[in-house]
Amino acid sequence: MDYNGAKERVTKLKSFYKNCMWFAIVAGFILIRNFVKYNGTDHHFHGWFILTIWAIILSVKAVNLFIFDSEWENQILQEELKKSKKPINF
Repeated sequence: MDYNGAKERVTKLKSFYKNCMWFAIVAGFILIRNFVKYNGTDHHFHGWFILTIWAIILSVKAVNLFIFDSEWENQILQEELKKSKKPINF
C-alpha cells in the first residue's frame, strides 16, 4: 500500500470511529431519555427508527472499510487477470 492509499484509509477509519462514537452518545441519550420519561407507562422504544437507520449505515461502512478494503480488491483483480490469461497454442 502506498502513502496516499494509507492516508486515505486512515482518514476513513477516523471518520468511521467518529461516527461510532456519536452513535453511542446519541443512542445513550435516547435510551436514558426513554427510561426516565416513559418509565412504567409505555414499553415501546421511541427513537428506534433513527437508531436503526444509523446502525445500518454504520454496518455498511464497516463492511466496506474492514472486509472490502483495497487489499481485497487487488487480490480479486489479480485472480481475475489470471483467469483471463489463456495459453497460446502454436
